[in-house]
Amino acid sequence: MTRRIPEAFAAALLAAALLAGPVRAEDNDYPTDARADYVFGCMAANGQTREALEKCSCSLDALAAILPYDKYVQASTILSMRQGIGQRTTAFKSTKMFDDKVADLRRAQAEAEIRCYRGAS
Repeated sequence: MTRRIPEAFAAALLAAALLAGPVRAEDNDYPTDARADYVFGCMAANGQTREALEKCSCSLDALAAILPYDKYVQASTILSMRQGIGQRTTAFKSTKMFDDKVADLRRAQAEAEIRCYRGAS
């Protein structure tokens, strides 16, 4: 079964790539699929508009400049694990090392929001 990418999806990907502009090598350790996933999730939360696309792309670039991809994945995994219930999730909810990783992600997200949503550079 062949899957086609909807034209709007392809156009959004192209627009995101063009809006992002040149990316420095040290900012580009986030794989393309992770970048697309972030931008689409962000746009779903902030509206499917051109302005949302620009702000979400900016936000991801700012986040990537602050937090290496491996640390982003670690913090995202911890946050996902904290969503659950039971003994397995207890360690993720009450361990300082995990709290620190999530705090790093939250700080990077806050900085990205300031840079991209509030107009500060």
